[in-house]
Formats: sequence, structure tokens, C-alpha cells
Amino acid sequence: MNILITGATGFLGSKIVEHFVLQEPDAHIIATGRKFSSDNKISNPRVTYRLGDLANQSFVATLFDQEIDVVINCASLSSLWGKAEAYHKANVVTQENLINQSLKSNVSRFVYISTPSIYYNSKDSLNIKESDTPPSNKINHYARTKFEAEQILKMSGLNYIILRPRALVGKGDTVIMPRLMRAYEENKLKIVGSGENVVNLTSISNMVEAVRLCLHSLHLNEDYNITNGEPVKLWEAINTILELVKNPPVTQKVPYWFAYAVASILEFKAKILRSSEEPTLTKYSVGILTKSSTFDITKAREQLGYKVKQSSYEALEEFADWYFDKGK
Repeated sequence: MNILITGATGFLGSKIVEHFVLQEPDAHIIATGRKFSSDNKISNPRVTYRLGDLANQSFVATLFDQEIDVVINCASLSSLWGKAEAYHKANVVTQENLINQSLKSNVSRFVYISTPSIYYNSKDSLNIKESDTPPSNKINHYARTKFEAEQILKMSGLNYIILRPRALVGKGDTVIMPRLMRAYEENKLKIVGSGENVVNLTSISNMVEAVRLCLHSLHLNEDYNITNGEPVKLWEAINTILELVKNPPVTQKVPYWFAYAVASILEFKAKILRSSEEPTLTKYSVGILTKSSTFDITKAREQLGYKVKQSSYEALEEFADWYFDKGK
């Protein structure tokens, strides 16, 4: 089986490559990304790396110069702030290029890593199901373009599976926990609201196994929420990771209304100045820190055979050990 994995030099993509090397002995992997980091390159004779820009049609065509059975598209622009054009190019144009080449090459299935952010509505939302209708107005360019990429895939005629993992954590995380650690070290991390909001997290090891299950699933043309299935109090989880890396907990609180007002002002200022730099606080980040948000994973369990093998707190401990080993 020949598998093309995009975003293979990032956190999730590199873990998928690593997992497939161990669990799929017959798999030959074409791994593509923009650039390597020292942590994310897997040395194995069954893995071939090709670096380039997926928005470039000619480069994408070269990835299919041998028969490709499965495409796993992990590549995206996922930051909280930026220009609409950048998100469209990174999340929509790249999807179109990959789909067009997959159709020409008769790819048997296309696995797309999307986001549960498409459901965000600025309110507490519990047990969100795949059948629930996302709001028409998406919170940001990221959610809007990821949803658009989903629709393009659904209408393409390809056999597809869409996964929407919620908050990936664990060894190698370069996004969520490091972001919180930076805010903490800069004395910018405060409990927003009551601090009682519950959320889902997803262990990176659980997620990569969910992706592997997609290779063999008989259920095609489906979308699945992926989480650890155990809601946790967000601020308890944040303070747990701070404790694990030998830092005092966050105790200072600010009201939701105040944080939201500050975020609105900062976003307005950034838009007026046409700044590409992300504001210290955004309305979306305020919502993520204050609103409860959980997802039903019954469908993934029943159809994919998805099982939670590592708990959220085990994944946090794994991250903390790695964080210390890296000398952070």
C-alpha cells in the first residue's frame, strides 16, 4: 500500500508516519511538508520525504509519480490570526490540488484531517454530534476554510473519511501546550470566567490510531469526531501541566465580559492597522478558555472501531516528560 501523507513534518503528520512505520509493515509512505524539524523526521527505508508547497500544482503532481492508494491530508494553516487569502491558499487551494490529482490517479480513499472549530458558536456546547449543523457564520478564517475544504472533498466523488480531532496533546506538541506555557511565562495567563468549563482533549497516540483505522474501514464517505471521550475541566488540566513542569498554578481570574471586550478592541486595532501579528487576545481564544465544548464520539467507536487507549492526563504527563527532556 502506497500512502501519501501531507503535513508530515508537523506534529500530527510526523506522528502518523512514525505510527504507520510500526503498525503497517506493508505501507510505503510518501511524506511531504514544507520543512523539517529535528524532532519530526522519521528515518526508515519505507519513508520517502519530498518537501514543497501543496499550493503549487506542479509540485503536487510529482507526489503522484507512482501509484498512490491512500491520501492523508494533515496539512493546514491553523493559527488563530492572519489574512483570509493565506488561509484560502493553505486550506482550500491545497485541498483542491490534492483532490484533482487524486481523481486523475484513481486514489482509493482520501482521509482529511479537519477541525471541530467548524462547530464553534461562542456558546457552551455539549455532546456535539457529526449530524449537528455547524453555524453558518464561522468564527474565523481557519474554521471557514477548513469547512470549505470538507465540502469540496464531499462533492469530489472520491471515497473519503473526515476526522475532526479536538485539542491534540502529548509528546511532541508544538502548538497547544507550548502556547499556554509562553503565555504563562509572560504573565499573561489568567483564568477567564468561572474556570469551571469542561472540554475534550485528544491524546496524539489515540488520534494516530484513529487515522490508521481509516486505512481499513469499510465505512466510507463519513465524518467523525475524535476525542479522548472524557470531558475534563480545562483549567484543572492547565494547572496540572503547570504542576508537572514545576510551576505554580494559575489562580488569578478575570471576568468573561472584560476579556471579551479587550479581545474585541485588540482585534479591531489589528484590523485597522492591517497587522499580520496575532493580537495577544482574540474573541475565539477567549471563547476557547471560557466555554464548555464536548463532542460525541459514539459514531467513531461504532463504525471505525476507535478506542481510547491513553487518557488525557496520561497524555499531559507524556508532554511534561518530553518538555523536560528537551530542556524547555
